[in-house]
Amino acid sequence: MKLRHISRALALVALIGTSQLASASIETIDRIVAVVNKSVVTQQELDTRISSIRKNMESQRITLPPAAVLKQQVLDRMILELVQVQYADQIGIRIDDSQLERAIGRIAEQNKMSLPQFRETLAKQDISWKSFREDIRREITLTRLKEREIDNRIIISDNEIDEYIRLNTGKEQQEFRLAHILVSLPENASPEQITAKRTRALAAIEEIKSGKDFASIAAVYSSAPDATSGGSLGWRAAGSLPPAFTQLLEKLNPGEITDLVRSPGGFHIVKLLEKRNQEQKTVVEQTHARHILIRTNELVSEGDARQRLNQLLDRLKNGSKFEELARLYSDDGSASKGGDLGWLTPGETVPEFETAMNALKPGETSQVIQSPFGLHIIQVLERRSQDMTKERERFRVRNELKQRKSEEQFEDWLRQQRDRAFVELRLKDE
Repeated sequence: MKLRHISRALALVALIGTSQLASASIETIDRIVAVVNKSVVTQQELDTRISSIRKNMESQRITLPPAAVLKQQVLDRMILELVQVQYADQIGIRIDDSQLERAIGRIAEQNKMSLPQFRETLAKQDISWKSFREDIRREITLTRLKEREIDNRIIISDNEIDEYIRLNTGKEQQEFRLAHILVSLPENASPEQITAKRTRALAAIEEIKSGKDFASIAAVYSSAPDATSGGSLGWRAAGSLPPAFTQLLEKLNPGEITDLVRSPGGFHIVKLLEKRNQEQKTVVEQTHARHILIRTNELVSEGDARQRLNQLLDRLKNGSKFEELARLYSDDGSASKGGDLGWLTPGETVPEFETAMNALKPGETSQVIQSPFGLHIIQVLERRSQDMTKERERFRVRNELKQRKSEEQFEDWLRQQRDRAFVELRLKDE
């Protein structure tokens, strides 16, 4: 049985995760293949990752690159991930066991399994429970690192949204399903390095034009994390892509590739797999809700916050008014309004909050739930269907522009972190 909802997580883990512990049943002499600042990548870790990626590529019927190429690609990605994990630790981003257990519990629920059933299914797929736990911990860490260092610092102004809508009025809003190859450049690349990378990218184009499979060429030439998954980017809205890419894609038919595109991060080759028009009219179900939030910090532990909220739940059962308790105890900016969040459109809140809110009927109050912001009690007041075409368009444009800026800035940030790190490769010592 294949797991639907963790396939993306496991694929990402296969690309960027590092196994920290070898199986206790393996008694081999390990060796260091790379030093990254004050940490190392070992041969066993590298071999484990390569084995996982091989299985992933074979399951997708992607032709494997030469062994030496695959080894270097995998090691490069492990180094880049280790640099990020080290930085996350330095700035205090850590995922404790209770947070990890909740995340894994949600994955099991999404697959409609109990936790024991989920563990049994992983075992049948030869996936170590200990390795899986650490892979998910690492994925969450890297996600939160990107949110903190990049996403939370990006602001899209109303003027930017107005200008985008003005320039695209009357145009069909399109989405593209894409795959890509990235031949990356180091920060402050020399003319010689730029020439060499451009030559490599052009060689990839020639192989694609000769009839070779794009996914297989991506596995050999691309330095992007998704290279060993065929370079797949999935469906992307036009507004989330740099204008230089969009202009090229609009002229392509499915199955065709762009010319070479230069960005600060390197040289790109993009293949258009499919395209479609976005739905223009949007009718959504909105929820009018309020909540009480207790944030956790150095002074308020998760246990303390949960206890305080359970006490508030008892008071609600005994007749206390929700809005009065929110004004007195909530740590959210909505406290002055009795915790009232107004009418919420799908996607406006974090998934944990939205899932719990959607499970409630009007008039119902949730148990204590946790989100990245802290612990909450949620009360749903009413629901309605609303034509949100104009509002949704602005919301969509804001998200697309934010995604574009986020990816551009994250690409630059990653390159800078990698170039600043001390890295010593020892593959040649074999």
